[in-house]
Amino acid sequence: EMYYDYRSHIKDIPSHNMLALRRAEKEEVVSFEIEADHDSLVGNIAAKSITTANKQLKELLTAAVKDGYERLMKLSLSAEVRIEKKREADLEAISTFERNLKELLLSPPAGLERTLAVDPGFRTGCKVVALDETGKFLEKYTIFPTEPQKDIVKSTEIIHKFIKAYDPKFIVVGNGTASRETESFLKTAVSSIPAAKRPHILLVSESGASIYSASEVASREFPDLDLTLRSAISIGRRFQDPLSELVKIDAKSIGVGQYQHDVDQTLLKKKLEDVTESCVNYVGVELNSASAELLAFVAGLNKAIAENIVKYRNQNGALKSRKDLLNVTRLGAKAFEQCAGFLRIRNGENPLDNSAVHPESYYIVQKMADTLSVPIEKLISDNTLVSRLKADDFTDEKTGRETVLDILEELKKPGRDPRATFSYAEFREDVTEISHLKEGMILEGSVTNVANF
Repeated sequence: EMYYDYRSHIKDIPSHNMLALRRAEKEEVVSFEIEADHDSLVGNIAAKSITTANKQLKELLTAAVKDGYERLMKLSLSAEVRIEKKREADLEAISTFERNLKELLLSPPAGLERTLAVDPGFRTGCKVVALDETGKFLEKYTIFPTEPQKDIVKSTEIIHKFIKAYDPKFIVVGNGTASRETESFLKTAVSSIPAAKRPHILLVSESGASIYSASEVASREFPDLDLTLRSAISIGRRFQDPLSELVKIDAKSIGVGQYQHDVDQTLLKKKLEDVTESCVNYVGVELNSASAELLAFVAGLNKAIAENIVKYRNQNGALKSRKDLLNVTRLGAKAFEQCAGFLRIRNGENPLDNSAVHPESYYIVQKMADTLSVPIEKLISDNTLVSRLKADDFTDEKTGRETVLDILEELKKPGRDPRATFSYAEFREDVTEISHLKEGMILEGSVTNVANF
């Protein structure tokens, strides 16, 4: 209704208003038109294009300009302005989407922690899955702690059994239907467990989990599990490492951004893929545990090569060195040059394989270690030793000063995750509806989306 009597100067219409107007017009809720001072526009064109001083000729040309404007420009100008405003609105909406997606993908990971994940529900129950430190699926069970069954006793027994068997540090609950009721039940259920053994209970976003559960990727990973169990696994894994899990889901299904179905879909897809690739390469990828979906976003790799890496890993066991990548089918020297610096190998043959130092620069690190008469293992992460090195001493025709400075920075914190430290919001159990709020209260929460208005 806010648009029923809406007028604005074109230059002042915010992008989200333009997209709302276009959607409303498409759905035949409103119609809108662009008004212009046509006499003024004709006058401007005439002033710029007619240079003669002859009065009769000037009148004739002015009439021609007016006629030409009416026939050729009056309608097309309106269409051009619409197109231009749509293009501007698309770019701004996509920019908001990019920023939100980047924030989400770079969310701090909980890390290598055993986790119980719960996909909550009323009638069909809550699907509970146990995951180990690496996100490996261990066990499943369905409990019915909420209406209509409300089997609190049996559900509590199951949760206690899971906690005893797997010693999870966290229990995470998807924030969908029945989430607050399930969270409340879990807090009561674990209250009798000694504080040292009691897991933290958190609500987490489940946006896109249902999309993943029905995807081809999920079917390959868990062919024998039903959709809700796959969804619970996705909820738990994205808590442990958001980036690794969210790359399996089409970015448009994650639930960030605004007017995503109204903007240029080709441009949106390209921009979101660029953001995802940027985030994956910024964080780096553990070569021996990454999924094909995650590896495909590494610079220099594609879906086919990523699948070949996983196939090689399954046939030959964990890669011991970055150089092993050259044995992977279709991964040639050029692809290796592009991807090697973004791939990590924990506990590999060369300690530098777990850093952002590219293999082509290993010789520089060796020179640094030789200068200090220490092995590379000793040099890595010993800031006192690294601070004794001067960048200018190690530049050569192949490697410039900026690259050497980057190497020195990396040696101080090799393999360290650049994402922020994990933290979480504690929800108040006594605040579940608006009437519970009192002036002056300060409550914790988590931001899941930012709109540009």
